[in-house]
This record gives sequence, structure tokens and C-alpha cells, in this order.
Amino acid sequence: MTLFPEDKPRDECGVFGIYGHDLDVSRYTYYGLIGLQHRGQESAGIAVSDGESIELYKNLGLVSEVFQKGILKGLKGHIAVGHVRYSTTGSNSVVNAQPLMFNYLKGTLAIAHNGNLTNAERLRNLLSLNGSVFQSSSDTEIFVNLIARYGQDELEDALKKCMIDIKGAYSLVIMAKDKLIGVRDPFGVRPLCIGRLGDGWVLSSESCALDNIGATFLRDVEPGEIVIIDENGLTSHRPMNVGRRALCIFELVYLARPDSVIDGYSVNKTRREMGKQLFREHPIDGDCVIPVPDSGLAAALGYAQESGIPYKFGLMKNRYVNRTFIQPTQEMRDIAVSLKINPIREVLEGKKVILVDDSIVRGTTSRKIVKMLRKSGVREIHLVVSSPEIHFPCYYGIDTSNQEELIARRMDVDGIREHIGVDSLHFLSLEGMLAAAGQEPENFCNACFSGDYPVEVTDQNLSKGILEKGVSR
Repeated sequence: MTLFPEDKPRDECGVFGIYGHDLDVSRYTYYGLIGLQHRGQESAGIAVSDGESIELYKNLGLVSEVFQKGILKGLKGHIAVGHVRYSTTGSNSVVNAQPLMFNYLKGTLAIAHNGNLTNAERLRNLLSLNGSVFQSSSDTEIFVNLIARYGQDELEDALKKCMIDIKGAYSLVIMAKDKLIGVRDPFGVRPLCIGRLGDGWVLSSESCALDNIGATFLRDVEPGEIVIIDENGLTSHRPMNVGRRALCIFELVYLARPDSVIDGYSVNKTRREMGKQLFREHPIDGDCVIPVPDSGLAAALGYAQESGIPYKFGLMKNRYVNRTFIQPTQEMRDIAVSLKINPIREVLEGKKVILVDDSIVRGTTSRKIVKMLRKSGVREIHLVVSSPEIHFPCYYGIDTSNQEELIARRMDVDGIREHIGVDSLHFLSLEGMLAAAGQEPENFCNACFSGDYPVEVTDQNLSKGILEKGVSR
């Protein structure tokens, strides 16, 4: 959970699926979703198949809030899919909560989606003109209507046709009454992995959820791959291969849990390397290195290791505060902030502090933290950020699509420094960030930093913002 979610990029959601005749699949899905809770805190849902029919329960709230009072006991079967959601597209309402369940020519399906489509508006219009009916504002329903449109085909073939029609970033888990299916977009922007649990199979947005339930990580679903799990085991289809990988670099910077491994990258190790590179580019002589919890922990450790400056916890996070609702007065909002994080005066007073965070989006988080540190008697604050300035919107499932909210669009580095109130401000270079990951730059989507969008954006309401800025695609 983030301290100030209004100022951190939030991923659309997390998906989870499990197949196993001897497994309590609803309970394993519950624990898997708790492991993915950082990917979405607005709604949660689980659908279960017993081989004959599918039962679904979903509602607004955290996983532990939604599934209370014996609800899991009523979800019996040997296949399950689950979802946690944060709404980057579509309003926060139960109708947009997932999984989505629907009936079509071949039977009943439940679908859970992580990502965002970049031609959803065009496809929605075309499908509506041909008689499709939409009951939600989520672009996930595009998949539903396309599958129904190709309903005369076997499900695997229908999905292959969907992948030709759809542009954007997506990881899907889909459940029919007798099978579990995983799909990853051709560029691999959004993550999806495969695990084993005894004789059963597991699909998950991140490997940390596999660890939560004691499953063994096997591999990642490849970009453009469809995996089908049924009584015959796992089979793979690779109908699409664009020849370039484009994993979202922000998964490694901030979105994913540190204990996950995505496409072979240890998230924790990569963040620590970003911190080391940050010191090489911006060496500062300070009394201590202080992380912004929790997202700055690994990068701060790397900065401290490379610099030899003591690493100290100067900000205490209250781990029992999950969400803070909007308060009616500024005084109440300030109190709500202090409930989440509090400076440790004994560590900070009179010190020249190097404060490490992973990113700055709107600037509100950093400004609040700096104000707290000043009140604690810090002598100097030097803020170092383990990613570059965010100049461009994301259209692939992260909530930075409104570029006017991005502080780096409105101010240069010195202007941001003055706005936040620090003595100095330094960002990791794009080249340094990619070098810390240890792979070729073309293996990542870094569009929010560079403006280089790997996946075509065709919707007018999206592409207008790109084309007006002259950004290449």
C-alpha cells in the first residue's frame, strides 16, 4: 500500500487463476489476491467453476473486506479466477468490478483483465453498431463482446482473433467451466506468470502471490502467448510474436512487490541497482540516507551501499492504516497524513539528510514529507529519485493519462525543487535506469519517461495528446 496514493502511479489491477481438483481453489485465490492487493484496492472478486456451472462473488473494498462471513465456503469447485482492481478506465462501481461473467454461444466464461486497451473506443463503437450491448464502462468488456462475436469458433481460436483486433497492454485469466486460460499481450507490457501447486496450476500477475500460497514458480507467460490449462495439463499457443519485448519499466521501479521476479528480473535487486546508479550520477555528502517507505527502501539501500553513508529509518510508517478517506478540512487532511507516516526526530534532528524516493508524479507526496522533516529539525534535505522525470502519459494501464497533472510537464527540475521545498533535487537518468536493469533498453516500455510508445494508440481521445506533442509511436 502506498502512503499517499494520490501521488503515486497506480496499476489497473492484479489477476489470479488456479486449476486443481484436490485444491480449495477459492481460498487459495483469496490468499493469492491478498498477495496482489498492492495492484488494486478498490474492488475484489472471485469466480469458481465446479465443472458444470460458475459462481461469482465481487464487491467494492479490499480483499479481506469483500470476502467475509463464510462467503468463500459458498464458492466450491476446482477452477477459480480472481481480480483486484484500481480503476484507470471506468468508474469505481460494482458493475465495473471483476471478474466479469457472461454467457455466449459456447457456454459461460469469467474473465479478469490487467491493463488498458488503446483502441477500445473505436472497437466499442464498431461493436455497438453491430448490435453489441455494453453494461459497464470498463474496456475489459471489449474482450467479452469480441469473444461472443467469434462464438462459433473454439475459445482458443476466438482469442487468437481477439488478439488481432485488440491493441494495447493486457494480461488475462479466463475461466470456462472446464478450463483455465492465460493470455499476455504481444509486447508483454503487463506481467503474467505460471506456477505449480501440487498437481495443480496457477496463473498470477506476480510471482509473490505464488509464494503466498506455497506454489512453485515455473516461468512467465511469453508475450503474445495463450496458455490453456485443463485435464490434459498445460498447452501453449503463440499466435502472435511482434519481435520486441516491452515490459513496463515501472513494474521494476515501483508497481511490483519487491519480492517478485518478473521476466527474469528480481524487482528488489533491480531497485537496489537503481539506487547505486543514482549515487554514481549524483554523489551527495550527507549524514544519513533515509528511504521514503515503502517504495524507496531498496533504492535507498543501494545508494547507501554505494556511497558508504549510513542507511537509517527516519520515517515511520503505520502499517495498520490502509486507506484514508478524503477529509472535509485541511486540518483533518493533515491529521490523516500524520496517521500514515511520522518522522523519527532522534534520527533526523540537525542532520543533512539524503531522502530517497522511487518517483515523483504530481509532487504532493514529496511536499508533505518534506514539510514533516522540516518540523523535525532536519538541517538540509537532498531528495534523490531512482527514476527520471515523468513527462508523458501512460495509456497501458497506469493512471497517469492526464499529462497536465504531471509536475514535470509544468516545471523544470529547479521549479520542482522549489515547489517541494528541498535543498537539492536529482533524478536518475533514463540511461542509468535502464542500465540498472541490466538489459537492452528496447526490452522495456519507458514511454512515460521518453515518449516512445511501443504499442499503437489509435483512440482519438488518447492519440490526440501524443500527436499534439509530436511524440513518436
